[in-house]
Amino acid sequence: MTTPTYSAGSLVTARGRDWVVLPDSAPDMLVLRPLGGADDDIAAVFPALEPVEDARFAAPDPSDLGDAKTAGLLRSALRIGFRSGAGPFRSLAGIAVEPRAYQLVPLLMALRQKTVRMLISDDVGIGKTVEAGLIASELLAQGEAKGLAVLCSPALAEQWQEELRTKFGIDAELVLASTVSRLERGLDLGQSLFDKHPHVVVSTDFIKSTRHRDDFVRHCPDLVIVDEAHTCVAADDNASTQNQLRYELLSRIAEDAERHLLLVTATPHSGKESAFRNLLGLVKPELATVDLDSKAGRELLAQHFVQRKRADVRKYLTKEDGLADDRLAEQTAFPSDRQFKDETYQLSPAYRALLDDAIAYASERVEAAGSQGKREARIAWWSAIALLRSLVSSPRAASQTLRTRSAAASAADAKEADNLGAPLTQDSSDGDALEGLDVAPGAQTEDAGARLAELADRAAELEGSGGDLKLKALIKHVKALLADGYNPIVFCRYIPTAEYVAEQLDGKLGKKTDVGYVTGTLSPQQRIQHIEELARKAGDDPAARRVLVATDCLSEGVNLQHHFDAVIHYDLAWNPTRHDQREGRVDRYGQKRDQVRIITLYGSDNGIDGKVLDVLITKHRQIRKDLGVSVSVPDEMSTGVTDAIVEWLLMRGQQAQHGQQEGLFEVDALGAIDARAKQLEKDWNSAAERETTSQAKFAQRRIHPEEVAREVAAIRDTLGSAGEVCDFVRHSLAALSGVLRDSRDGSGDFTADVSGTPAGLRDALAPVIGGDIVETGKPVPFRTTSAVARGEAALVRTDPVVGAVAGHVLNAALDAHADGTRPARRCGVIRTTDVTTRTTLLLVRYRFHLTLPSRNGEKQLVAEDARLLAFEGAPANAVWLTQGAAVRMLDAQATENTDPAFGERTMQRVLDQLPSVDTHLEAYGDELADELRESHRRVRTASREIVRGLRVTAQKPADVLGVYVYLPVLSGGAA
Repeated sequence: MTTPTYSAGSLVTARGRDWVVLPDSAPDMLVLRPLGGADDDIAAVFPALEPVEDARFAAPDPSDLGDAKTAGLLRSALRIGFRSGAGPFRSLAGIAVEPRAYQLVPLLMALRQKTVRMLISDDVGIGKTVEAGLIASELLAQGEAKGLAVLCSPALAEQWQEELRTKFGIDAELVLASTVSRLERGLDLGQSLFDKHPHVVVSTDFIKSTRHRDDFVRHCPDLVIVDEAHTCVAADDNASTQNQLRYELLSRIAEDAERHLLLVTATPHSGKESAFRNLLGLVKPELATVDLDSKAGRELLAQHFVQRKRADVRKYLTKEDGLADDRLAEQTAFPSDRQFKDETYQLSPAYRALLDDAIAYASERVEAAGSQGKREARIAWWSAIALLRSLVSSPRAASQTLRTRSAAASAADAKEADNLGAPLTQDSSDGDALEGLDVAPGAQTEDAGARLAELADRAAELEGSGGDLKLKALIKHVKALLADGYNPIVFCRYIPTAEYVAEQLDGKLGKKTDVGYVTGTLSPQQRIQHIEELARKAGDDPAARRVLVATDCLSEGVNLQHHFDAVIHYDLAWNPTRHDQREGRVDRYGQKRDQVRIITLYGSDNGIDGKVLDVLITKHRQIRKDLGVSVSVPDEMSTGVTDAIVEWLLMRGQQAQHGQQEGLFEVDALGAIDARAKQLEKDWNSAAERETTSQAKFAQRRIHPEEVAREVAAIRDTLGSAGEVCDFVRHSLAALSGVLRDSRDGSGDFTADVSGTPAGLRDALAPVIGGDIVETGKPVPFRTTSAVARGEAALVRTDPVVGAVAGHVLNAALDAHADGTRPARRCGVIRTTDVTTRTTLLLVRYRFHLTLPSRNGEKQLVAEDARLLAFEGAPANAVWLTQGAAVRMLDAQATENTDPAFGERTMQRVLDQLPSVDTHLEAYGDELADELRESHRRVRTASREIVRGLRVTAQKPADVLGVYVYLPVLSGGAA
């Protein structure tokens, strides 16, 4: 007996169900995927050992009629089940995020390169992580890359891991100082953990050390993403040792010309052209030296660099972009602007006296140390700054600083004293430098004596709103924000201050306001857990409010826009970039508030805050307002200004100590502040001009909006939209006797009690959300966000709960004899005023066999697509409608009831004549195959090698899943 052969895409019956034959099949072994199933359900079948037969998709049962909604529900259930779309983007069917149209631009750029090398520098909050994730998931899905490494700070590692898992289905192992020992214990002899774990999220600072770097470079995956890449460049010989080590690591990674490399940063220039050039050199060596003012230089850069402001993408794919109409127009919900308000406070008399005495002590120490050598002078300097900053921060931070030995005191020389003292007292713009730097610095030196202990006792006595007028002002402004419906974050410089503020706020803001705090004492994962716990306390109560007190450990990477909408700077940062980083946690895509409020609290009489605000913070805001993006001020520029302010304060302390009035020395000190401020403004304006020129010169014009619009339309045609998923779940669960309750916060979230739904659906949901939740009637929360906890469901195509609902609806529709409620039906006869002649709508599933060439060889795939086709008249004389007209038939509403017997007879006649349209369905399948082939060519147009050998074939016959007949309403209601 001869075993029949089946081509890829054929439909067969085996083991009591229908399967699609996959390209990996051989004559003696078929690799099969269940019809409508996922890759996890793939099985191997041996035709010689068990029966395999040709399968033809059965026609609908004419007696199994549904209403006007059933066609749309069946189509949605089918599309939600797709995990292998036929379009050029192989991964989009399997990711749990619906990308914004503008986020497809970097992906289109990447797919035009044989080896992807890109610098993604979109503004804060636009979605660079999603853009990098889209490229990574696509390269992995196409087989262009086999492994992925994300290099980032340890504080962001768990967030990257969660984003990759929940949004892109990529399971990555964390490689951190805290996890490497456990990972290495599971290795075979001589095996690298980077060979065992193909996808990893790695701490840049851990892996850059000489002990680990060589092993990583030898076994580095063929796709690398570098987050906050600006921290990994050495602009000159004066760059920090950390930056130099990071740069050496990336240089070695980039040496392999076949390795895909994505650099991600919102600040590619960091105020220095040389740093920008070094970043570009990692992407492509020629970019480090090419003349970027020349046409050839700009064209080369445009292939590898994307940088857009919010204004560039707030409204996208509109007529302003050169498109013919606005049907695909997309408006992204960024807050319109930040509303700044600077609020002042004055020190109480007791606090004023304490500060004056502390300044006098610090002045005395600095003056005395000046004659003791460079080391002693630098130790005294850092101790003085620590003392001043902690006193301005809070009495608790001051008390702890006064009782703690200065880190710089253990230094062997002046340089080491600077290395130890600077990080704890100044504010670097380097996001990677935030970890562990929110501890209160020490001020004690060898001969501190009892004087500091007496000052510490006085500071401790000032705790509470009576002696601490800064705290009293904070409470007033927090209450005002809460009264206006805002949920603020209060940013503090030091851990003791954050703990003190949270303690003082708790219980003073009303019964419906919860207060939490997060500092560097918590691990990154614990920080997220604390924030989520604080957010959950409010539940669905619209009157509930939350306040989060945090140090700068939260000023980078963590996205807080869903839970908070205002920022209070309790402590001024000495580098304005830090303020922008704090505000960027809430002012980003997804923020529901049109306006984010920013309150900056500053002391009018402490000698520090007012000058920092005037010289640094206000100037930074103005440049951001003028340009639409922030321009970083190099650390050394802001440090020069703040050093001058401290020198002036200490000089005043010396004069007060000696009973002197304002004199020539103070005038000179104020002049030094003014001179440094003017130089800073000059350098800053120059950097702003360079940024303006860069924005104009390097604007993304490589990918035209019409190209993006074409691909967006194709994606939505195949996979649908997030709105379609939400509507489908709502209608299906309601039809299946689920009890739905909307969230009261207007977010679009809802809960569903599924205990009364059919047994088949409950059985499908139990493994996903837990049998106890299903059977006890505990409501299942459905969230509009893709990151959800166990027991919750995300309203995205790939969520397991959504998939279970779609699978049940589809399977019940295909089985006309299934027990229980069936929301979707395969046929229907509807009378409506929306048609004037009989119109038949077909839901057709097409299967395609794709041969996709890549640099790693050809890849054979079978993909599916669902289309709506409609014709007027009888099938034998069909007049076919356009695709747009066919889709609009889903919106037709039943105007009159249809007699069931009449409906069954009508449907039977249509089904009997339906073979007459087979020729058209097959021809349309060939047209789709040609369109798909052209779409693949279009996306890969820049690389001939990746286009050669591309083939797309439609498998025949197509599957007619649904047949719906729309009849006009007859005058007088005659049948």
